[in-house]
Amino acid sequence: MLDIAEELNRWVEQGRDFAVATVVTVGGSAPRGPGAALAVDADGTAVGSVSGGCVEGAVYELCAQALRDGGTVLERFGHSDEDAFAVGLTCGGVVDVLVAPVRAADPARPVLGSALAAAARGEAVAVARVVGGPADLRGRALVVRPDGSHEGGFGAHPELDRTVAAEASAFLDAGRTGALEIGAEGSRCGAPLTLLVESSVPPPRMIVFGAIDFASALVRVGKFLGHHVTVCDARPVFATRARFPEADEIVVEWPHEYLGRTHVDARTVLCVLTHDAKFDVPLLRLALRLPVAYVGAMGSRRTHLDREARLREAGVTDRELARLRSPIGLDLGARTPEETALSVAAEIVADRRGGSGAPLTGAHTPIHHDDRSAPAGRTGSVA
Repeated sequence: MLDIAEELNRWVEQGRDFAVATVVTVGGSAPRGPGAALAVDADGTAVGSVSGGCVEGAVYELCAQALRDGGTVLERFGHSDEDAFAVGLTCGGVVDVLVAPVRAADPARPVLGSALAAAARGEAVAVARVVGGPADLRGRALVVRPDGSHEGGFGAHPELDRTVAAEASAFLDAGRTGALEIGAEGSRCGAPLTLLVESSVPPPRMIVFGAIDFASALVRVGKFLGHHVTVCDARPVFATRARFPEADEIVVEWPHEYLGRTHVDARTVLCVLTHDAKFDVPLLRLALRLPVAYVGAMGSRRTHLDREARLREAGVTDRELARLRSPIGLDLGARTPEETALSVAAEIVADRRGGSGAPLTGAHTPIHHDDRSAPAGRTGSVA
């Protein structure tokens, strides 16, 4: 639901009734992960997707039915070997989809509206909704903020509220979305209760050092992948808005000084395109000691060997150097700035998802890998 927060928040502000279908769990080669959503309003307008097209028609009808009767349902969709035209996932996977109305009179609407508004503003927030369990809890929701505060809840179950808030906070800290099972009264025993916890976190950062032509192409690809992109260069004649109109930020400052003062985290990717020792060495010396997701540096193999020697002289250890992706990118035979940007982006995705970068043709490895780090973008599972 939170992956289409901007549109749904507008619907809430406009007073529209709607139903939203959200992927709860997936199995096999499902096209989209937990948190993917499709919503339908009372006029039949639809936004979002739960499967990339395989079961959208059936889910649309379930949303329309939920708007008519006010019921919440959990529906499973999978591939049908007996009838190739039956409703199911032709890719062979299985998805469980929660379909719930969000009408003006529903008690959970203000809580869900609060979560949607926060996500639409780009704030970190998590929402937990009951998927399976006692009928009196179906449709209830609880929203958690990064500071641990929460709103909404599950009626006369204060211990359940506290337990779910704590669990949802852990999901939010990791940027994860997925199913959670606990006891119906908040303990680890008793009647089982299943919840869907959706996390929305600000976009991960991509910091591109070096305002060159290759950087311009990488900015565009970084934005396409959902990053908040910063371009940093010490030369004001090159680091301009005219050269990088799609960047979120342009910083004119020595790269290592900027990196030393700006916020980075475990989802941040650093792309060093300066290939100039006076910039590279102090910058990479710091970058390789930060808890970031990816550090890559552009340059030829000769440049890499020279850079590596300089970094060793500057005190960088073998373990720290092992984190450096240099020369940057995967071997695609890239030549143009756009092809090079694609090569870099492919390496970033492969590193994050645990992919090999090898062709899928003839391979026997999974097409989709489990996340190895916190996700990009709003939800905890971006395909």
